[in-house]
Amino acid sequence: MPDFAVTDVVRLDGGGRTAAFASFDHGVPCLVHFGARLPQGDDIAGLAMATIPNVGAGQIDPFQPLTLCPLAITGWQGHPGMILQTADGPDYLANPRLAGMDIDGAHAVRFTLSDRGNADGVRLVISAQLDPATGILHLAQNLTLPDGMSCSWLGAPAVPAPAGMSRILDHSGRWCGEFRRQETVFLTGAHVRESREGRPGHAHFPGVTLATAATGEHSGACLAATLGWSGGHRMLAEELPDGRRQLQFGVLDDGLARGEIASPPLMLAWSDAGLNGLSQAFHRRLRALQAPVNLRRGREPHPVHYNCWEAIYFRHDLDELKAIATRAAGLGAERFVLDDGWFKGRNDDTSSLGDWEINRAKFPDGLTPLIEHVHAQGMRFGLWFEPEMVNRDSELFRAHPDFLLGPDDQPSGRNQHVLDMARKDVRDHLFTQISAILSAHAIDYVKWDHNRPLTGGNPDQARGFHALLGDLVRAHPDVDFESCSSGGGRIDFSVLELASRVWLSDSNDALERLRMQHEASRWIAPEVQGSHVGPRHCHTSGRELSMAFRAWVAAQRHMGFEMDPRELTSEEAATLSRVTAWWKENRGFLFSGSLYRLETDDAEVFAEMTVNPEKSRFILFAGQAGASAQISQRPLRTAGLDPKAIYEIRLVNPDDVSRRANRRIVNALPEGGTMRLSGAFLMSSGLRLPNAAPASMTVVEGYRIGAGASDE
Repeated sequence: MPDFAVTDVVRLDGGGRTAAFASFDHGVPCLVHFGARLPQGDDIAGLAMATIPNVGAGQIDPFQPLTLCPLAITGWQGHPGMILQTADGPDYLANPRLAGMDIDGAHAVRFTLSDRGNADGVRLVISAQLDPATGILHLAQNLTLPDGMSCSWLGAPAVPAPAGMSRILDHSGRWCGEFRRQETVFLTGAHVRESREGRPGHAHFPGVTLATAATGEHSGACLAATLGWSGGHRMLAEELPDGRRQLQFGVLDDGLARGEIASPPLMLAWSDAGLNGLSQAFHRRLRALQAPVNLRRGREPHPVHYNCWEAIYFRHDLDELKAIATRAAGLGAERFVLDDGWFKGRNDDTSSLGDWEINRAKFPDGLTPLIEHVHAQGMRFGLWFEPEMVNRDSELFRAHPDFLLGPDDQPSGRNQHVLDMARKDVRDHLFTQISAILSAHAIDYVKWDHNRPLTGGNPDQARGFHALLGDLVRAHPDVDFESCSSGGGRIDFSVLELASRVWLSDSNDALERLRMQHEASRWIAPEVQGSHVGPRHCHTSGRELSMAFRAWVAAQRHMGFEMDPRELTSEEAATLSRVTAWWKENRGFLFSGSLYRLETDDAEVFAEMTVNPEKSRFILFAGQAGASAQISQRPLRTAGLDPKAIYEIRLVNPDDVSRRANRRIVNALPEGGTMRLSGAFLMSSGLRLPNAAPASMTVVEGYRIGAGASDE
C-alpha cells in the first residue's frame, strides 16, 4: 500500500470538459485530469492515484506528484513553481499545506494554502475556473509573503502534459515576419521560450500547443495553453528523467518581488477534434471579451479601415490628406486613421515623442477641419499615439528627464526611450494629454503603438501600461483601441480585454500576411486581426503583387487599406472596390462563424473556411503562395459541414482565375456556374478548385439546399 493518500478532491464541469483536482496528504493540489467530460460517478480519488507512477531505484520515496505549484522541499526534481528567498539571501523551501477549499458551483474552486500550517507565514491561493461557454480552464495563483522574504519566480499553476502528447508547437517570428510556426518534441530537459523585452515580442507569442503524433487540423487530441500577460514571460515544457512532463508559464522578472504577488491567468483548452477545436475555443473566448465592449459602444467595431502611414509617412498636409480621404471613401473605406506625424514638432522619428499636442505648423486650425472632412465622406476618424515612449529631443524629456525608465546611458531604439509606466505621475501626465485630445475631438479610434523593446524584464512596466489603457478605456467608452507594437510585438489575451483589434504585423506584403494570418488564427479570432491592402510596391519586402491578391488576403480578416489610393489604376480601383463591397456584405458572417484551417497536402496552399452554426453556409479561401510541386490543384477536403446536406457551390471571384494555369476548363466554377455536392463528399474527397498561379486567391461559397440538416 502507498504511504500517502488522497485527502481532498474536486471536479469542475463545463463546456463538455472536466477538470479534476486532488490533494495528496493535504498538500498542494494537482490537476489530475483536464479533457473530455468524465462520467458523473467517476472516482476522482482513484483516478488521482492512477496518475502516480511506481517508484524505481534511485528515486525519492515516497514518489512526489506534479502539483499546481511543484516544490523542491517535497523532492520534486523538475522546475519548481515558486522560488523564495529569506531576508539574508538563502532560498526558503516553503511547504504550504491545504488549509481550505472553496467550491463555487460546478465551475470554480479556490484552494487556500499556508506554510506548514502557519497563518502568518507564506500564503498561497490557487484559483481555477472552467468556462461553461468555451470549455477553457482558467488557472491563477496569488502568493503572499511575510516581511523579509522575496520571490524570484512564481509561475502560473503548473499542468501535466497529457499522455501521448509528445509534440510541442509554438511560434517564433521577427519584425514583419510574425507567427512563424515551429515544432519540436519532448526530450529529457526543458524546452524554454523567454521574452526579455518587456512585452511578448515578435518572436515569443505566449502560447504553446501539445499534440499527439496523429493530431491534425480536424482530428486527434491536443492541449493548448496561453498566458494572459503583456510583458516579458518564460514558458517551459519539461520532461523529467522519470518520463513525466510538465508545462509552466510565468512572468519574467529581473528583480525580486515582495509582499503580494499574483500570477497572470493561464488559459488551457483541450480538444479531441484536432487543432481547429482549440482555435475555436479561443475565438469564442475573444468574442466573449469583445461582446461587452461592442454593447457599450452600441456598434460592431469592424469598419473598413484606411491608414495613411504608407501613403505619406510624416508628410502631413491638410489638403493632401483631404484628397486621400475622399479617394479612400470612394473605394469603400469607413474609417480614416491619421498615423504618426500629427503632433507638435514631429517631422521624423528623431524628436517630439511625448509631446501630445497638435502640430500647429501642419494643422493651424487643429484637427477639426480634417475630421469634419472625413465625417463628410461618411467615415469615422482615428488617431495614432505611442504613449509609453519619449524622444530625448522633446519638451517632455527636457522637463522631466526623471520620467525615463532605466539608466541615462542605455541604448536607444528607433531614436526613442521608454517612460517609466510604473510611476503614477507618469501615467497621470499621459492620461491628461491623451484624454484632452480625445475629449476635444470626434475621435472613435486609437492606434496605440509601442515601437521598441525594453532593456530587461520589468513587469511593473506592463502593469502600468494596463492601468493607463484601462483608465482611458473607461474614460472614453466610445473609443476603440488597437494594440500595435511595431506590428505584432504585443498580442496576448490580457491586452485584448481592453483593445478590440491588433495590428498583426507592420508588413503589408500579402504573401507574408497569407502565412502569418493563417498561423495567428490558432489563437486570434479573424475579426481581431487587422489586415490592410498595401501599396503596389511593398515598402517592407520590395515585392509587387496584384491588387486582387492583396485585396482578398486583407478580406480574410478585419479589412483595411494602407497605400496612397491616388496611385491606383482604374482597373486596380475597380478590383479593390469589388472586393471591399463583397467584404462588407459578408463580414458579419465571417466574424460569427467557426473558422477551420484546411489540410491542403501542399505547402504552397493556405486554405481555411468559415461555417455558420447551422452548417447551412460556408466561405472558403484558398491562397496560393508559390508554385505547387504538382501540375493540378489537389482537392481541398473541407470541414465542419453537414455530411447529409447537399451544398450549391459557386466561385466568388471567377475573374481572378488564371487562364494560363487552366488551359482547359472542366468543372463549371471558373465559368461562373455552380456545382452541387454533398457535405460527406466535400469532407472526404474534397473540392477540386481551378489551378492557381502563385500569389493568387480563390474564394468559394456554398449554401445548403433545402432544410435537410443531419441528425448527427
